[in-house]
Amino acid sequence: MTSIVVVESPAKAKTINRYLGSEYTVIASFGHVRDLPPKDGSVLPDENFAMKWQTDERGAKQIATIAKAVKGAKTLILATDPDREGEAISWHVRSALEEKNLLKNVEVQRVTFNEITKSAINAAMAAPRTLDQPLIDAYLARRALDYLVGFTLSPVLWHKLPGSRSAGRVQSVALRLICEREAEIEVFKPREYWSVTGTFITPQNANFEARLTHLEGKKLEQFDLANQEQAFHARDIVKKEAFSVQKIERKRTKRHPAPPFTTSTLQQEASRKLGMSAQTTMRTAQQLYEGVELNGETVGLITYMRTDGVTMAAEAISAIRNHITSAFGEDYCPSRPRAYATKAKNAQEAHEAIRPTDVIRSPEQVAHFLNNEQKRLYELIWKRAVASQMQSAEIDQTAITLSDKTGKTLLRATGSVIAFDGFLHLYRESYDDPKSDDDNSRLLPPMAEGDDTQTKDVKAEQHFTQPPPRYSEASLVKKMEDIGIGRPSTYASILGVLRDRNYVRLDNKRFMPEDRGRLVTAFLTSFFERYVDTGFTASLEEQLDDISGGRADWHDVMANFWRDFSDTVAQTKDLKISDVIDALDKDLGPHFFPSHEDGVDPRACKACGTGRIGLKLGRHGAFLGCSNYPECKFTRPLALEDDSQITLKEGIRVIGSDPETEEEITVRRGPYGLYLQRGEARADDKKYKPKRAAIPKNLDGESITLEQAIGLLSLPRTLGTHPETGETIQAGLGRFGPFVKMGSIYGTLDKDDDILTVGLNRAVDALARKLASMRTLGPHPKDGETVMVRKGRYGPYVQHGAIMATLPKDTKIEDVTLEEAILLLAEKGKVSKKSGRKTSSTTKKTTSKVATTKAEKPKTPRKTATSSKKTTTKTTKKKTKES
Repeated sequence: MTSIVVVESPAKAKTINRYLGSEYTVIASFGHVRDLPPKDGSVLPDENFAMKWQTDERGAKQIATIAKAVKGAKTLILATDPDREGEAISWHVRSALEEKNLLKNVEVQRVTFNEITKSAINAAMAAPRTLDQPLIDAYLARRALDYLVGFTLSPVLWHKLPGSRSAGRVQSVALRLICEREAEIEVFKPREYWSVTGTFITPQNANFEARLTHLEGKKLEQFDLANQEQAFHARDIVKKEAFSVQKIERKRTKRHPAPPFTTSTLQQEASRKLGMSAQTTMRTAQQLYEGVELNGETVGLITYMRTDGVTMAAEAISAIRNHITSAFGEDYCPSRPRAYATKAKNAQEAHEAIRPTDVIRSPEQVAHFLNNEQKRLYELIWKRAVASQMQSAEIDQTAITLSDKTGKTLLRATGSVIAFDGFLHLYRESYDDPKSDDDNSRLLPPMAEGDDTQTKDVKAEQHFTQPPPRYSEASLVKKMEDIGIGRPSTYASILGVLRDRNYVRLDNKRFMPEDRGRLVTAFLTSFFERYVDTGFTASLEEQLDDISGGRADWHDVMANFWRDFSDTVAQTKDLKISDVIDALDKDLGPHFFPSHEDGVDPRACKACGTGRIGLKLGRHGAFLGCSNYPECKFTRPLALEDDSQITLKEGIRVIGSDPETEEEITVRRGPYGLYLQRGEARADDKKYKPKRAAIPKNLDGESITLEQAIGLLSLPRTLGTHPETGETIQAGLGRFGPFVKMGSIYGTLDKDDDILTVGLNRAVDALARKLASMRTLGPHPKDGETVMVRKGRYGPYVQHGAIMATLPKDTKIEDVTLEEAILLLAEKGKVSKKSGRKTSSTTKKTTSKVATTKAEKPKTPRKTATSSKKTTTKTTKKKTKES
């Protein structure tokens, strides 16, 4: 009897299958197999927060696969990821199988491993445990919280603030941080200040610079030289005086390495050093964790990448220290291993830090097995982990004070040199602020106290204070981690949701709030201030951590939250639109109506001369309008277009002309959103159709450039040839997003892939996943066109052009020969129907099965399940008849 092992992804299943013997069968759940239906009533506060779970078509298929395998098995081993989500997926799988009464004689075990290596997997299999109920309870509480906030608050937004999308529990707080930073920038008033710097010559004829710090006995603060007159006066004093070396200070400081990566620090550093988004970083790290092909063997290169722990296993530290000694010498390895503790708020430290599974696999050794993103990220992780156990760097710092004869006017020169590079030999941490200590050595020339210097040049420089910088992905992740909102594993999705809802945009890799996002934030802070407060959200995260630690009951936490939250929502039922407008107008007035230097009222209506421009709410969202409406019908959108870039013509935005055809390229709005069009329809040529292209989600149709538009209208574009097959690979944009194509084989790209810049390596990687589900058998003897065998929705089949034939039952893809395929096509082949055909409205794509948590005891679950089952049966029969 075999043991069934359930993991999350097929890539992981493939790797683990190789490590375990024939007595194990490894099956992928493909993530969550159940979720809350996206409709009202899925969480029932009045029934102790009972939840109704839905199994979609994909989840039902995976449960059926697992259920079939479990029949006759002795043990079910749940080996999903070692975190709260992984525990929840295992719980869902077990619950779904229990409902089918398939676990009566089956032992259920839970195993976790921090790395996908043979030793780690064998060790995990030898030490199984039961499911962690407190961790599952924390998942249930978080899922219920997010659902209730979203499905309770979003309708309030839709009714009271037309044009808004929805509000999430943590996303709303992150959006508030971005909006408040933008408000700080808008009200910031630069302040002028000056500095005086001199260039001096030592007795040995060497040059160095020193900055004025004391003038006529007074220490200069930042704004003491506030204008040109004061700065020039100070400059002239320094010019006419002679200076000598009054004091030399030397000291040696040590700089210690940073700890190995956690989820958030990896996202931050990958953003700064590699320019990777949080989503790209996590996707690439997942690939490195699940395993890549090395010399015919699939190997996991890094440990689990969702963690806030900074510790490493003792054997890993020992291996890294041995590598440091052999690769860099004994001077680079400290006498004792370094120990780290996280400083992040609410850190759970349940897992190791992110590190290479084997330090011997250097970035150089594995580089040719990885794509570009994998290679760069692995090198970053490897170097950071190794550097964390290296010797500290030693830096000699020197400060020299120059004085005039009276000792009242002083200048200071500073310099540093790396005496011993230590960990800096391998790794240097990046910073957002380019003026911060970046380890650039500046050595001062030799001098002695009492040496006279010659003044070569003195200059006064003007400066202005700078506003706080907008958040980058890295700095926003750090801010959320510092204040304790969200979890490291959720940061990537939080930032993605804000962009997908068009609440924010990335400009120069910095977050800028859209007016829609600012309106939502202003509304929430005006009427739901507590629930977008960072302190309240952080305290809620602490309560969720208490649940996962078994220190709190999740029902009690939910009851306390829901009591106050539902009361607050109830108070908005009688809220008038005029109240909303007044609150938003007050909050956002300085943003939409910045004061004019000439004193003219920025709210004065230019159309009628007597009205006052203010915020209005219409069916399609907010806009600005005159108070004299309906006599004065002046309106304008919140976000004004730059006339130099876009011309409005009958509701169509003209963004330029195609340099080859000289036809206008326009942005237009269709039933499915904004799209591009080159040229116009021709009355004299009805067959001519102007070229059109959809605008992908990762591009803003309101600010798309002419270059981007030309690129989209030129799709598909050729990327090159496949390194193995030699076939041409193209990238294009389809109904369901960006894709790559090689012959008749299509590979799906992620939504954050830029179709205009995606490279050949990424395309080959996307096609590899598709190629793994098919085999090329060879050319058909009649026409030479390729015959393939593929995995299909209803089982494997062979295909020759548009002709398809299903394989006999229990026939495996790898066993089919070209001759057998040709025979099948001749006997059973059918022409495939075009996609997009209309189906009966009664046919359902989702097999919906309602389940509940233990807290719920509804009276009619069997009836719901039976009804759903009947629907599924009818649908199946109908589909069979149609085919």
